[in-house]
Amino acid sequence: MKVFVIAGEASGDKLGAALMVGLKSLTEVSFDGVGGPLMQAEGLISRFPMDELSVMGLAEILPKYRQLKERVHQMADAVLETRPDVLITIDSPDFGLRVAKLVKARSDIRTVHYVAPTVWAWRPRRGAKMAHHIDQVLALFPFEPPLMQAAGMRCDFVGHPVVTDPVASNADAQAFRDRHGITGPLVLALPGSRRGEVTRLAETFGTALDQVKARVPDARVVLPAAPAVEDLVRQVTRDWPEVLIIPPDQTGDKAAAFKAADVALAASGTVSLELAANNTPTVIAYDMAWLSRVIISRMLLVDTVTLVNLVSDSRVVPEFIGKACQPGPIADALVEVLADPDQQTVAMALTMQRLGQGGDAPGLRAARAVLDGLAAKPAVEDQ
Repeated sequence: MKVFVIAGEASGDKLGAALMVGLKSLTEVSFDGVGGPLMQAEGLISRFPMDELSVMGLAEILPKYRQLKERVHQMADAVLETRPDVLITIDSPDFGLRVAKLVKARSDIRTVHYVAPTVWAWRPRRGAKMAHHIDQVLALFPFEPPLMQAAGMRCDFVGHPVVTDPVASNADAQAFRDRHGITGPLVLALPGSRRGEVTRLAETFGTALDQVKARVPDARVVLPAAPAVEDLVRQVTRDWPEVLIIPPDQTGDKAAAFKAADVALAASGTVSLELAANNTPTVIAYDMAWLSRVIISRMLLVDTVTLVNLVSDSRVVPEFIGKACQPGPIADALVEVLADPDQQTVAMALTMQRLGQGGDAPGLRAARAVLDGLAAKPAVEDQ
């Protein structure tokens, strides 16, 4: 079996590597395409460095637009030339779906896209557009298949990779507390991994945490700094209440802090699932530029952006988004969650269960879905 696979960023490399492991355990398979170090460790010889595709934002993309366009055509030509059994594009839809579109226009090669677009949150028409050149979608969330199927594609829920991510032990968490002299409540601060996020959220987070500290004097704030923003984090937290910053290279301390925390104040995103995996109650807060706030608020289709709320079908994780991102209410919520974390504990456990914890690894489930899709007729042909 020949598989052509394309990933464009670190998260896709992780998904792709797990999928490759799953496929190798089920069948004889060879791989071609583009991937990062994890996929290369599983046997992929990347046709060019994956980093070329890891660009975000208009300002970053424009200077590389011509090169990226050339890569799209190069990859489509490579797929058509090698005639794999399946083309699998992983996340990075701006690149992968363009390749799939060109391939489908000139062949009947089966196409699979790994990670469903967030049509449940905004821009629901993306599903229908994908259906013209994608046969099958592998979904991370259990509520996504009906949406993709309604758009005309087969969709398999394969589980979220967070369920297989290692977490620190209780002993590790206690050792972290002992090492840093933390005897009271531990408040984990996670203001984001991008400079724009940290810049926008730092003052609000700092003021909210200062108010928490005034009401819970023995609370201690811990902030694991992301690699791209460590210098900025140290600069913007100078006026915060006493804060322990964990450098990016101390991954063991970061994992232990996630496990040891009594509550987290986090920017919106998949970090809420990482916290759920560690059974850490959370308050979500996020703000954006005024124009983005207006546009997104008009386009948003859901009443919560917190994944734990969505997956557990609850609304127990407090969130303060856009103009609601204010220090006073955030501090109130943190103190309330510290006093009564039980509702979140139930929702987090349900979230992890629904995402596949305790079952087969998502990579293996994804591999089975790909093979089953190859063996069966596409759903669109059965209708």
